[in-house]
Amino acid sequence: MASTPNGLARIETHGAKKKHENGICHDDSSAPVRAQTIDELHSLQRKRSAPTTPIKDGASSPFAAALSEEERQRQQLQSISASLASLTRETGPKVVRGDPARKGEAAAKGAPSPHPQPVHHHHPHVTPTIAVSDSSLKFTHVLYNLSPAGIITHDMCVSDTFLVGCGRAELYEQAIKYEKGSFITSTGALATLSGAKTGRSPRDKRIVKDEAAAQELWWGKGSPNIEMDEHTFLTNRERAVDYLNSLDKVFVNDQFLNWDTENRIKVRIISARAYHSLFMHNMCIRPTEEELEEFGTPDFTIYNAGQFPCNRYTHYMTSSTSVDINLARREMVILGTQYAGEMKKGLFGVMHYLMPRRGILSLHSGCNMGKQGDVALFFGLSGTGKTTLSTDHNRLLIGDDEHCWSDTGVSNIEGGCYAKCIDLSQEKEPDIWNAIKFGTVLENVVFDEHTREVDYTDKSVTENTRAAYPIEYIPNAKIPCVGPHPKNVILLACDAFGVLPPVSKLNLPQTMYHFISGYTALVAGTEDGIKEPQATFSACFGAAFIMLHPTKYAAMLAEKMQKYGATGWLVNTGWSGGRYGVGKRIRLPYTRKIIDAIHSGELLTANYKKTEVFGLEIPTEIDGVPSEILDPINTWTDKGAYKETLLKLAGLFKKNFEVFANYKIGGDSSLTDKILAAGPNF
Repeated sequence: MASTPNGLARIETHGAKKKHENGICHDDSSAPVRAQTIDELHSLQRKRSAPTTPIKDGASSPFAAALSEEERQRQQLQSISASLASLTRETGPKVVRGDPARKGEAAAKGAPSPHPQPVHHHHPHVTPTIAVSDSSLKFTHVLYNLSPAGIITHDMCVSDTFLVGCGRAELYEQAIKYEKGSFITSTGALATLSGAKTGRSPRDKRIVKDEAAAQELWWGKGSPNIEMDEHTFLTNRERAVDYLNSLDKVFVNDQFLNWDTENRIKVRIISARAYHSLFMHNMCIRPTEEELEEFGTPDFTIYNAGQFPCNRYTHYMTSSTSVDINLARREMVILGTQYAGEMKKGLFGVMHYLMPRRGILSLHSGCNMGKQGDVALFFGLSGTGKTTLSTDHNRLLIGDDEHCWSDTGVSNIEGGCYAKCIDLSQEKEPDIWNAIKFGTVLENVVFDEHTREVDYTDKSVTENTRAAYPIEYIPNAKIPCVGPHPKNVILLACDAFGVLPPVSKLNLPQTMYHFISGYTALVAGTEDGIKEPQATFSACFGAAFIMLHPTKYAAMLAEKMQKYGATGWLVNTGWSGGRYGVGKRIRLPYTRKIIDAIHSGELLTANYKKTEVFGLEIPTEIDGVPSEILDPINTWTDKGAYKETLLKLAGLFKKNFEVFANYKIGGDSSLTDKILAAGPNF
């Protein structure tokens, strides 16, 4: 039998389609209900259904070699048991399907609760050092998330752990009953708390630096990748697995990343909270019933033991939080943080490593498509308007955050959206507002204790309030979330210095330069202590998540843009007529007109002139936009102050780019020289 990268036995699963039970419709004119007891009636109320993300244009293919339902589930549970196996024991934990609380209720009422003989797994590569432990003697109850709405009611055992299929309704029940701080809001969304951590912990994120990673990944100054060794990772993995196996119950999600079915990744998420299970259920792509039957061994596994701290005395640990990725083992371990975004962004980082190895560019961007099939990518840091501008009622949404660009086109990595909620209003963001309903996870929001209405302006818990919902909650989402090659690549910057033009057409070296720079500016009021605009640079508009050197992603972007004829644009959504506090923010209707002109192709035939210092090509007129604002110098009354500020920003760009200047792309430095020449000159 073949082995996976972690050395565990590979379990291939396939089999026949599950049978569906008929539901019950009861009214005065119908036949009497078939249930003999209230418990039986409740069991009939929960109709068995298949897990699925809606596929409008796909067709299922026939499957060979049907297995019995019992055998298929047995193999499925074997795979889960193998995932939970300790490295120091011969077998994984014992797994049983069925909610333990309900089994206890049934036993109290005299109902039978059969437990088939457990199935053990032999791992010859492991020398067991512990023959018996408390974990091996107890039952751990595992709730297995198979479906967005269906609930599996079979009882099927493989070792010491209970498994029950959880739809959204059952995850709601688990969260509200067992997780303090979980409530249903007035719109039906599940409000949760992420504990002490209400955001990611980038300084506590570690990557195993083995021989391959040392050669392939970006390390050193400017890199988000902080190293750890294999032994430390295994120590943390053992701590996480032992913690999960010691719990009364854990949750397991088997899902996909990447809507491009030829390049999708199978992921398994093992967590301790219903909140985490529902969050990832929404954010990853939900498999069909047939896909689950053939799911087999995952390509990547997350062990989320976030409620349990890491050991601070362990090498490389700097706090009680540790988020660890081992690319060789294809595993991620989370300790000491319950913030769900760590799972989402951890997997995004993994895709930033796996996809370029296949010649596929991974992108931190929004993506939409026009009625004529024209696709646009939107890059931008927080506050630049990426979500607002990529959400367009006249265009289909492919995705809001993470994408891949392959030789067949673009595809969304995720199955859901993770939207900011602070100051959310129905008027400004109607699609996000309407998506907050049953099935949506609301993180760290504040609501009225009586009406359960959420106050999106309240920052009592955190400013980083979020909503996670399936992408099909957006009315104009394109499903499947794939599209043809992009025609336009739009880089958004909120320039609080007020010297960048509202729109510039970029050549390929300029696109690479500004893509690597990833510029925006913080302004007073967004962060404590900021008195004047502060430039912020994030390589590839997502430095916290990239694995390889930024120039590698930039070179891939330029190659694909050149091959498929895409045009680069730099759009300033920030200030005009002066820096923040002096000038005014460029009006959103003007920015929308600019984006519309890019989509329509109007700007491809416009007349252009070049700016000083940055050498940007700016159009002389755009329909619906005052011509005087297109060249920023025209909007400043103090021309001397404009030039001084322009040179200041240019200097900040140059200083930021120093860390990339000596990195050679390919066999020589010619491409690097072209990128450097595309930056500001003064």
